[in-house]
Amino acid sequence: MTEIPSLEHVSLLTLGAGELQVLLAPEVGGSIAAFSRAWQEGRRRRVLHWLRPASATGLADRNPLDMGSFPLVPFCNRIRDGRASFEGREIRVPPNHPGEDAPHPLHGLGWLLPWKVESAGEREAVLTLEVEASAAWPWRFAARQRFVLQERVLEVSLEVRNADDAAMPLGLGHHPYFPHYPGTRVTSPVEAMWVADAEVMPLRLERGGPVEALRQGVELAQLDLDNNFSGWQRSTRIEWPADVRGPARALTMEAEAPLDYFVLYCPRGEDAFCAEPVSQCTDWLNLLPRFGAGPLGGARLAPGASLTARFTLRPEWG
Repeated sequence: MTEIPSLEHVSLLTLGAGELQVLLAPEVGGSIAAFSRAWQEGRRRRVLHWLRPASATGLADRNPLDMGSFPLVPFCNRIRDGRASFEGREIRVPPNHPGEDAPHPLHGLGWLLPWKVESAGEREAVLTLEVEASAAWPWRFAARQRFVLQERVLEVSLEVRNADDAAMPLGLGHHPYFPHYPGTRVTSPVEAMWVADAEVMPLRLERGGPVEALRQGVELAQLDLDNNFSGWQRSTRIEWPADVRGPARALTMEAEAPLDYFVLYCPRGEDAFCAEPVSQCTDWLNLLPRFGAGPLGGARLAPGASLTARFTLRPEWG
């Protein structure tokens, strides 16, 4: 597969352990640009990507939507019309999805800001971000990502500290894009799915259908989804059959609380899909009065308090 090009105007950090390599793009929303395995096969050097690799155009344009994964902070998914309230403060997030006129901003704030490099070594790097209060998010907060690569696993942690003088709502997560090749299978035990309207805003919870298919394991080509799931068991397994890119292989994504929710974005016919570990479902602040916290998630972070979310990507190959 294609390797990530070297671009002079974009700074990339490289982590390596055994056959695994991670490229980080701090300036592009603190994103993971690539997560790959490289090995020698005779005289030929082979490269296999576990995440969809960033494109040259995406790096040049500093577009997180073209990266391998990016952080979701201080909220995940969409907020209806960018408007919500929390303990007396009004949230007014402007539309923030490049190239779309959709009225519902998504993915938080951190993905569209450059992150600073606090430290970087051969196998570990730490990126930081400080955000001042604004109309979009009327709380000051600090975020910290830590990436640790070992020979068979990548660990990612995302920590947020409330630097404001009032409690703030918080959602955390990451937005990985995985390759979708013919025969790709996904197993991800969940309890219920949020059925959404045409604008991908949640309407109601349902069981059965995709929920049961994901619990048992399903070929991804059978699904066409952009949905949130509650009751995620914090584990998703992806399996790819042997093909011209390499032997049969798999990857398991595992998470810790508060990443108790899951998003699957798998439009039919696309060459990549998203399987996202998140701590809250779409529009949770506006839906709380109706549905309660159980199926929605989200946290209340007191002044000076911190919350950390961790997940791992564990590839398997023969």
